[in-house]
Amino acid sequence: MAVTAQVFKTRDLQQTCALGRQLNEFLILLTQVTFLFKRMHLHLLEVKDQLLLMYLMDLSHLILDKASGGSLQGHPAVLRLVEIRMVLEKLRPLDQKLKYQIDKLVKTAVTGSLSENDPLRFKPHPSNMMSKLSSEDEEEDETEEGQSGASGKKSGKGTAKKYVPPRLVPVHYDETEAEREKKRLERAKRRALSSSVIRELKEQYSDAPEEIRDARHPHVTRQSQEDQHRINYEESMMVRLSVSKREKGRRKRANVMSSQLHSLTHFSDISALTGGTPHLDEDQNPTKKRKKIPKKGRKKKGFRRRR
Repeated sequence: MAVTAQVFKTRDLQQTCALGRQLNEFLILLTQVTFLFKRMHLHLLEVKDQLLLMYLMDLSHLILDKASGGSLQGHPAVLRLVEIRMVLEKLRPLDQKLKYQIDKLVKTAVTGSLSENDPLRFKPHPSNMMSKLSSEDEEEDETEEGQSGASGKKSGKGTAKKYVPPRLVPVHYDETEAEREKKRLERAKRRALSSSVIRELKEQYSDAPEEIRDARHPHVTRQSQEDQHRINYEESMMVRLSVSKREKGRRKRANVMSSQLHSLTHFSDISALTGGTPHLDEDQNPTKKRKKIPKKGRKKKGFRRRR
């Protein structure tokens, strides 16, 4: 019986010594980390390290009393351990918020440089606004400025230079008459292919089934929607909206476009498809309206002032 008790005491003593050595190593590491955080001015981590240090000291004191055979009931180290544990639990959300900054500072302290994917690498650097030209390029620019009559002081490598706006070089218009005629012929072919005559001939000689649709043109649908919206607004607000001359002209042109009788005697120019020379109609090349210039002898009409 005495031998068994001696064996258990020896085993407990060995475990206590191993735990003491681990605590000693952890205390040394904690002291080094605390010194590093003091240099980084991270006071929150410094407080946390002090609390961990106090926690380990009380824990080692409690283990020593337990190994000596003392009672743990009402021991002051237990209350201190509970208090420190509660404070450490309350500090956990702050640690989660500062985790990215702390990891970045520790990595920078270890490697000496920021990572390639660090967002701070993409911030604007005022140093990038300085001139990056070599001294030879600067001398060439200075010689060009001297030839043009501008005077300036020579600047060394890496020094700030006066901003010179880029010179706009005029470009010669090298399009020939043949190219211009070719573009005009292509536009005439596209216009002829999209004409109503070609579309009707295609539908007449095509083997595809004929598609019959009962629908209005998009501009007619849009015009009816605008009229309905206008009527609803006038009826709800009890007002009569005026129509401008531009709106009247637009409606008149829309009515002309939607008229089916207008296209009976109108044949598109398809000479571009038959090999002839396309000619411009009056509709395709409308004449510009001349501005009315008042004569110098006439006076402007004005309102007469009532007496």
